[in-house]
Amino acid sequence: MSGLYQRRRNRPALNLVPLIDVLVMIVFFAFVTMQFRTAATLNLTLPKVETAGKNDLAQTITIGIDNKGIFSFNGTGATPDELKTALQKQGQMDKTIPVLIRADENTELKKLTFVMDKCREAGLNKFRLQSR
Repeated sequence: MSGLYQRRRNRPALNLVPLIDVLVMIVFFAFVTMQFRTAATLNLTLPKVETAGKNDLAQTITIGIDNKGIFSFNGTGATPDELKTALQKQGQMDKTIPVLIRADENTELKKLTFVMDKCREAGLNKFRLQSR
Protein backbone atom coordinates (compact mmCIF):
# COMPACT_ATOMS: atom_id res chain seq x y z
CA MET A 1 0.00 0.00 0.00
CA SER A 2 2.91 2.21 -0.16
CA GLY A 3 2.25 3.06 -3.80
CA LEU A 4 -1.36 3.75 -3.23
CA TYR A 5 -2.22 6.63 -1.11
CA GLN A 6 -5.55 8.00 -0.24
CA ARG A 7 -6.30 11.43 -1.41
CA ARG A 8 -8.02 13.66 1.05
CA ARG A 9 -10.93 15.63 -0.18
CA ASN A 10 -11.05 19.26 0.74
CA ARG A 11 -14.34 20.26 2.21
CA PRO A 12 -15.96 23.17 0.43
CA ALA A 13 -15.89 26.35 2.51
CA LEU A 14 -18.66 28.90 2.45
CA ASN A 15 -17.30 32.41 2.36
CA LEU A 16 -19.67 34.54 4.48
CA VAL A 17 -18.29 38.00 3.76
CA PRO A 18 -19.76 38.35 0.24
CA LEU A 19 -23.06 36.90 1.50
CA ILE A 20 -23.25 39.52 4.26
CA ASP A 21 -22.41 42.28 1.75
CA VAL A 22 -25.24 41.19 -0.52
CA LEU A 23 -27.73 41.05 2.38
CA VAL A 24 -26.73 44.54 3.55
CA MET A 25 -27.26 45.90 0.04
CA ILE A 26 -30.72 44.25 -0.16
CA VAL A 27 -31.77 45.77 3.17
CA PHE A 28 -30.41 49.18 2.14
CA PHE A 29 -32.28 48.98 -1.16
CA ALA A 30 -35.50 48.05 0.66
CA PHE A 31 -35.24 51.10 2.95
CA VAL A 32 -34.45 53.46 0.09
CA THR A 33 -37.37 52.31 -2.06
CA MET A 34 -39.90 51.94 0.76
CA GLN A 35 -42.91 54.26 0.55
CA PHE A 36 -43.94 55.78 3.86
CA ARG A 37 -47.50 56.87 4.46
CA THR A 38 -48.09 60.49 5.25
CA ALA A 39 -49.69 61.59 8.50
CA ALA A 40 -52.82 62.63 6.61
CA THR A 41 -53.65 59.03 5.74
CA LEU A 42 -53.05 57.60 9.19
CA ASN A 43 -55.76 57.19 11.80
CA LEU A 44 -54.44 59.48 14.54
CA THR A 45 -55.70 60.18 18.02
CA LEU A 46 -54.49 63.61 18.97
CA PRO A 47 -52.79 63.85 22.36
CA LYS A 48 -53.91 66.06 25.17
CA VAL A 49 -52.23 69.43 25.48
CA GLU A 50 -50.02 69.69 28.56
CA THR A 51 -49.06 73.34 28.10
CA ALA A 52 -52.53 74.73 27.42
CA GLY A 53 -53.48 77.83 29.34
CA LYS A 54 -56.66 78.23 31.31
CA ASN A 55 -59.75 79.43 29.52
CA ASP A 56 -61.08 81.51 32.42
CA LEU A 57 -62.60 84.41 30.56
CA ALA A 58 -65.16 86.76 32.12
CA GLN A 59 -67.64 86.95 29.26
CA THR A 60 -67.50 84.25 26.66
CA ILE A 61 -69.68 82.42 24.23
CA THR A 62 -69.35 78.69 24.76
CA ILE A 63 -70.01 76.36 21.85
CA GLY A 64 -69.96 72.64 22.53
CA ILE A 65 -69.66 69.82 20.02
CA ASP A 66 -70.09 66.26 21.24
CA ASN A 67 -68.69 63.13 19.63
CA LYS A 68 -71.89 62.65 17.57
CA GLY A 69 -71.63 66.17 16.12
CA ILE A 70 -74.46 67.73 18.14
CA PHE A 71 -73.95 71.44 18.85
CA SER A 72 -74.74 73.45 21.97
CA PHE A 73 -74.68 77.24 22.34
CA ASN A 74 -74.02 78.47 25.90
CA GLY A 75 -75.21 75.17 27.33
CA THR A 76 -78.41 74.75 25.31
CA GLY A 77 -78.77 72.46 22.31
CA ALA A 78 -78.70 74.07 18.88
CA THR A 79 -79.01 73.02 15.28
CA PRO A 80 -76.44 74.31 12.77
CA ASP A 81 -78.89 76.98 11.56
CA GLU A 82 -79.68 78.11 15.12
CA LEU A 83 -75.98 78.25 15.87
CA LYS A 84 -75.36 80.37 12.79
CA THR A 85 -78.10 82.89 13.67
CA ALA A 86 -77.03 83.07 17.32
CA LEU A 87 -73.44 83.79 16.29
CA GLN A 88 -74.59 86.45 13.83
CA LYS A 89 -76.71 88.16 16.52
CA GLN A 90 -73.78 88.11 18.95
CA GLY A 91 -71.44 89.40 16.25
CA GLN A 92 -73.74 92.36 15.62
CA MET A 93 -73.79 93.24 19.34
CA ASP A 94 -70.11 92.75 20.24
CA LYS A 95 -67.36 91.52 17.91
CA THR A 96 -64.71 91.50 20.64
CA ILE A 97 -66.29 88.82 22.82
CA PRO A 98 -64.22 85.62 22.85
CA VAL A 99 -65.72 82.31 21.73
CA LEU A 100 -64.72 79.13 23.55
CA ILE A 101 -65.17 75.98 21.45
CA ARG A 102 -65.38 72.80 23.50
CA ALA A 103 -65.15 69.83 21.16
CA ASP A 104 -64.96 66.17 22.08
CA GLU A 105 -61.71 64.46 21.02
CA ASN A 106 -63.69 62.20 18.66
CA THR A 107 -65.52 65.06 16.96
CA GLU A 108 -65.27 65.16 13.20
CA LEU A 109 -62.99 67.89 11.91
CA LYS A 110 -65.78 68.93 9.53
CA LYS A 111 -67.97 69.94 12.49
CA LEU A 112 -65.18 71.89 14.15
CA THR A 113 -64.29 73.77 10.98
CA PHE A 114 -67.99 74.54 10.46
CA VAL A 115 -68.12 76.28 13.85
CA MET A 116 -64.87 78.16 13.21
CA ASP A 117 -66.12 79.27 9.79
CA LYS A 118 -69.43 80.52 11.21
CA CYS A 119 -67.55 82.45 13.92
CA ARG A 120 -65.47 84.19 11.28
CA GLU A 121 -68.54 84.94 9.16
CA ALA A 122 -70.14 86.62 12.19
CA GLY A 123 -67.00 88.69 12.77
CA LEU A 124 -66.04 86.82 15.95
CA ASN A 125 -62.35 86.25 15.34
CA LYS A 126 -61.34 85.65 18.94
CA PHE A 127 -62.09 81.97 19.30
CA ARG A 128 -60.24 79.36 21.31
CA LEU A 129 -60.30 75.60 21.47
CA GLN A 130 -60.57 74.09 24.90
CA SER A 131 -58.37 71.08 25.54
CA ARG A 132 -58.21 68.68 28.43
